[in-house]
Amino acid sequence: MARLLKASETFRQKSELLSSCPGVGPATVGVLLAELPELGQLSRGQVAKLVGVAPPAKDSGEKSSRRKTSAGRSTIRKVLYMAALVSTRFNAPLRAFYQRLVNRGKPKKVARVAVMRKLIIRLNAMIKNKEIWHEPSLALDRT
Repeated sequence: MARLLKASETFRQKSELLSSCPGVGPATVGVLLAELPELGQLSRGQVAKLVGVAPPAKDSGEKSSRRKTSAGRSTIRKVLYMAALVSTRFNAPLRAFYQRLVNRGKPKKVARVAVMRKLIIRLNAMIKNKEIWHEPSLALDRT
């Protein structure tokens, strides 16, 4: 995989952009580039749905069901889960987002899936705009 990243200019550029994000390592970058070639070409909703971190609402009348994230590409979801675990420790904006959800009473796994969604949306935007990771202001990042 390392040879492929060095051989292709496009993969090398995408790899550098993705690697600039704290919590995203070489294994995550490799899987994202191999399993999600659409990265950078999709909208935020499309990429979240494709990966499977946008749980569909299956409500009817007064009945509301639990939202599950079983659809999407499982390989990417597994890698993103590990990246979300690392990001909640070493990535300040994502750690603050995670803590805010947990403090509001969300279960930790639900909060991690929310971090996964935010992470894949940010990575998609980084590729789309050809920008490296930058620490956003926490006051502005209240989504």
